[in-house]
Amino acid sequence: MSQPVAIRLEQVCKRYPGAAGLAVDHLDLEIPTGEIVALVGPSGCGKTTTLKMINRLIEPTSGTIEIHGRPADELPVHELRRGIGYVIQQTGLFPHKTVAGNIATVPRLLGWDKARTKDRVEELVDLVGLERQMLDRYPSALSGGQQQRVGVARALAADPPILLMDEPYSAVDPIVRARLQDELLDLQRRVHKTIVLVTHDVDEALKLGDRVVILNVGGVLEQAATPAEILAHPASPFVADFLGEERGLKRLALLRVRDITPGTGPVAEVGDDADRVRALMQEHRVTWFGIREHGRLLGWQWGSALDGTVRADGAEPFRTVVSPDTTLRSALDGIVNSLTNVAVVIDHDGEYRGMVRIEEISEGVR
Repeated sequence: MSQPVAIRLEQVCKRYPGAAGLAVDHLDLEIPTGEIVALVGPSGCGKTTTLKMINRLIEPTSGTIEIHGRPADELPVHELRRGIGYVIQQTGLFPHKTVAGNIATVPRLLGWDKARTKDRVEELVDLVGLERQMLDRYPSALSGGQQQRVGVARALAADPPILLMDEPYSAVDPIVRARLQDELLDLQRRVHKTIVLVTHDVDEALKLGDRVVILNVGGVLEQAATPAEILAHPASPFVADFLGEERGLKRLALLRVRDITPGTGPVAEVGDDADRVRALMQEHRVTWFGIREHGRLLGWQWGSALDGTVRADGAEPFRTVVSPDTTLRSALDGIVNSLTNVAVVIDHDGEYRGMVRIEEISEGVR
C-alpha cells in the first residue's frame, strides 16, 4: 500500500466470555491515512466489535492493533482516545448540555481556556453546517440530522487524526441520511481525516468508502477493496450475494462520464447543406442531428424539419446535458428520458465534448 497506514490490525481475535465462537476471527486489515474505510456485513459479523477494539472500548483476545505504528495496548487509554474521535448511533449527546457544551466536552477535559474553546466550537459549527444561533439549544430541540451534525462536531473538537463512526446515520430518515452522507464526503475533502465507519447498509458503504471491508458472521474477512473493485470482482459467492442485485447499476453510481469515451454524435455545423446532414444521420442511424456553431452545441433538430442549410434558429435544446463529473447512473437516467436517447457532454468551459449513448456506458463498465 503506497499510502502511510494509520491503523493496522494483525491476526486480531475477539472471543466474548461464554461465547461458543469468535466474534472476530484472525482479522488482518490496513487502514490508510486520510481515507474513509467502511466496515459492512450482516449482524454478528463483528464490525462494531472491530471498531471498539481500535479505541480500546473492547480489548482484543489476541493479535495486535497499531495506531500510526505504535501498539495500541502500549499507549495509555486517555492518550490513545485523545487522537480518536468517536461518533455513535443516536449521537450520544449529553441531554443536559447545550450544543456548545456538547461540542466543548473534550477541549474542556484537555484544559483549553475559554477563548480557545469558544473559537473552536464556533469553527466546528460552521464546518458541519449548523447555525451559530443553535449553540444555546439543547439536543431535545434539534432534529435528528442536526443532532448528528453536533455529534460529528464534538468528535472533531480536539482535531483528532482518526474518526470512528458507528452506524451514525441509522436513526434518521432516508432523505436526511443521503444529505448527511453528502455532507460527510464534503467535510472529508476539507479535513482529510482517517475515518472508519461501521454500517449495515451496503449502499452507504459503497457511497462513502474509499475502501470497503466486507465481514462475514464471526468476524471473517471476505473482501477489502475499493467499491469499484468489489462490484466488478466480488471475491466470493457470499460477497456477490451480500451486494445484492443490480451490481451493474451500483457500479454506474461510482463511475463518471470522464471514465468513458463519449462518441462524436451526429453533429452538423451551422451552414452545412442537407446532403451532409443526411449522411451524418445515416452514419449514426438516427433521424435527428445536433447543431453546432463555433464549438458550441446549440441544440438539435429532426431531420425531417431541415429545409436547405443548417441554421442556428432551428435548434431545440437537448433535454439531457451532463458534465464530465456526472455519474454514469445519472447520465443513463437522462438518456432513457430523452427524445434523442443521448446525453450531451459539456465541459466546465461550455465546450462540447461528445455524446453518451447506452452503448458507450455498457462498453465503459465491462
